[in-house]
Amino acid sequence: MSGFEDRAQATVEMAVVAPVMIVVALIVYNLMLFLAATARFDRMAPDIVIAHGVSPVGGEAASAAAAAASVEDELRRAMGPYPVEVEVALEDGSGQDDGPLLSLVGSLRTYTCTMRYAPWPQGLEIAGASLGAPAQLSHIRAVTVDPWRPGVVV
Repeated sequence: MSGFEDRAQATVEMAVVAPVMIVVALIVYNLMLFLAATARFDRMAPDIVIAHGVSPVGGEAASAAAAAASVEDELRRAMGPYPVEVEVALEDGSGQDDGPLLSLVGSLRTYTCTMRYAPWPQGLEIAGASLGAPAQLSHIRAVTVDPWRPGVVV
């Protein structure tokens, strides 16, 4: 009879351990995907800001909005295989009161690139219990460039 008891004990242990192992595997999967996306984002953001943000298409009046939109579009395209959201904000240092002479000289521009990742599964509900991940992971990369010296990251 002890053979049947050993098999039954192994079945119960497996029933207890399997859900825990599935949850651990999902956490590891999401963490690895986020880390890979973060590494790609950190490599691509400065290159894209240098290529598209320093001297955007159009005149000086449309440059701030056009530059941020161009950088955001290119970052989205570069992050294609990863399920992330990309947002770019541009801070122009022209709001500082440096006097009339320095207002003629272009100030440094800081592009704040934000990547958001929603872990999988999202919105999964079984028998009224929510099993999805409750939050988003985000990563921010700020790149400061000088509009008067193309290719220079500060």
